Amino acid sequence: MLDFDKAGGVVPAIAQDADSGQVLMLAWMNKEAFEETVRTGRACYYSRSRGRLWRKGEESGHVQEVRDVLIDCDADTVLLKVKQIGGAACHEGYASCFFRKVDGGGMKIVAERVFDPARVYKK
Repeated sequence: MLDFDKAGGVVPAIAQDADSGQVLMLAWMNKEAFEETVRTGRACYYSRSRGRLWRKGEESGHVQEVRDVLIDCDADTVLLKVKQIGGAACHEGYASCFFRKVDGGGMKIVAERVFDPARVYKK
């Protein structure tokens, strides 16, 4: 299965929209997060900044229903094909965390916000 020891106990996990193929986000999984994801069918990650499991959507309600779990050839990366509930994977309110495009010497936003983070997270 996955080789969690290779990368210090966590592996990268890519979430991809199961229907469109759009890459939604990259996060990290430890063994516990991976096992919970497989068991429940909902994406669970490991938050390195919080030092704990992070159940996608626990604050926003924007959960990820897992359709497929794929492991790469080196057994150190997970690809989750998901149905994104709520329309946005990004905590900044975008469908995908990849909403900035390098353009010339800078960056520009190339997507529209799906929700207002201040309202969803009440911060």
